[in-house]
Amino acid sequence: MIRPGQALRLLFISWTLMRHGLDDLILATHLFRPLRFLRWFMWWRLLHNKEVGRGERIRRTLEDLGPIFVKFGQILSTRRDLLPDDLAEELAKLQDRVPPFPGREAVAIIEKGYGQPLSAVFAEFDEVPLASASIAQVHSATLLDGTRVVVKVVRPNIEPVIRRDLGLLYIIADKLQRYWSEGRRLRPLAVVAEFEKTLLDELDLMREAASAAQIRRNFSGSEQLYVPEVYWPHCRKRVMVMERIHGIPIANLQAVRAAGVDMQQLAERGVEIFFTQVFRHNFFHADMHPGNIFVEPSGRYIAVDFGIVGSLSGEDQRYLAENLLAFFKRDYNRVAVLHVESGWVPRTTRVDEFEAAIRTVCEPIFERPFAEISFGHLLLRLFQTARRFNMEVQPQLVLLQKTLLNIEGLGRQIDPQLNLWSTAKPFLERWMSEQLGGRAFVNRLKAQVPQWGEKLPELPSLIFDVLHQAKHGTLELKGQREGLAQIQQEIRRANQRTFFAILGSALLISAALLLGLDGYAPARLVYGLPLESWVLGILGGAILLGNWPGGRD
Repeated sequence: MIRPGQALRLLFISWTLMRHGLDDLILATHLFRPLRFLRWFMWWRLLHNKEVGRGERIRRTLEDLGPIFVKFGQILSTRRDLLPDDLAEELAKLQDRVPPFPGREAVAIIEKGYGQPLSAVFAEFDEVPLASASIAQVHSATLLDGTRVVVKVVRPNIEPVIRRDLGLLYIIADKLQRYWSEGRRLRPLAVVAEFEKTLLDELDLMREAASAAQIRRNFSGSEQLYVPEVYWPHCRKRVMVMERIHGIPIANLQAVRAAGVDMQQLAERGVEIFFTQVFRHNFFHADMHPGNIFVEPSGRYIAVDFGIVGSLSGEDQRYLAENLLAFFKRDYNRVAVLHVESGWVPRTTRVDEFEAAIRTVCEPIFERPFAEISFGHLLLRLFQTARRFNMEVQPQLVLLQKTLLNIEGLGRQIDPQLNLWSTAKPFLERWMSEQLGGRAFVNRLKAQVPQWGEKLPELPSLIFDVLHQAKHGTLELKGQREGLAQIQQEIRRANQRTFFAILGSALLISAALLLGLDGYAPARLVYGLPLESWVLGILGGAILLGNWPGGRD
């Protein structure tokens, strides 16, 4: 049920859409076309600024509606293959140009977090932010020892706004799951729950600092990716201090080319970084939009903003890698079988039909340049295929899917001719060899050596105890003992049922015999029959009904 606060929020969303002139766009959709005549009664349309383009109106609307809507716009901004140019360019401004909050409020949050004046921590602090995003904004500063740093500060009073909008999402998801035919398969409640966890995690900058430190350690000494250092003594839940980096924003491709960076190598390196994080480290940066990526003149990436990270279970890793390799090899039967084995589609699915459907969708994409592949259309067709086979949305893969969309959008901008398949296939083959080949077996043996070293000294005494108990007949297996006890109980119940069945049958037969005896003089007749026959018949019937197999025990 919608609470009063949520109802007010819905009214505010509706008013914001109308205030920015988006009612025209809504009424132009197929669903609301029958209601287009209502435009003649919307007097506020006369107040709209006709010179403002639709892209700017949509961007301003998302900014006014808050962080969840801004996040949505950020994801869309990377999909230039799905959006008109005017929309993509305007939504790209949401990456790091969200309207900032006053620097004085940032100072108050920092001083509250440290419990001391700003001057006790920083020699200099610029109240004008370097960048402002939906959850936090960044200021430049200098530590007392002269180290140049950046300070990230969470927006004031942002958590109640997020929780309010999440409440609306839960209501919408619940209605979809209940009343939409596709709702159960798409699992919207599980997806919203995953989104809630991810978004609330972004509010804890200590968590983000830990994630940044982990990825920095994973790529220590790498020529592909650099992660700024975290200054732990100055990190709090709402404040984080990191090394200040200097690089070219990846969105400024003209400047990247002017610096002499090899664009083809840069695009391929981005794909390798992604697959390295997902499969080798199993810890990936899940918010890789252009506002968070910079490039050094040497061609090395610099990543910032680790508020959203992801990881997969070992089983999901293996199934994902095997699926991708099967796609590369055009082994659609293997793809279909893996989907069934993993439980992503029902086990009753006919593999041959699913294989044919996947082949129809995926065969056209191979051996074609990256620029000619529309992954938006591919995902749409796969979604339609999944609907036919009741494929369920996997919430644990939502972050990975989002990151893949960001990587695709980034790759398209850097090098439209990038062949994602030829770049990723060798990496995945190497990873599978490491996981399933002879080297993987040796590595697993090495990993078990410390545990064996701990258990081996106990092995002789354990063997002696087992043999001693076996010799004296005291060896018992817990599972076997429990199984025997259950069998004994079932036999006891069966014997009881048999006994009562015989007893009940005997009483019924006795009642029948009494009725048929010549010269028998009953003490009393009830409805023309002897009382003894009534008593024996009722008792026999009750015993049979109550204790016959299938009745109560």
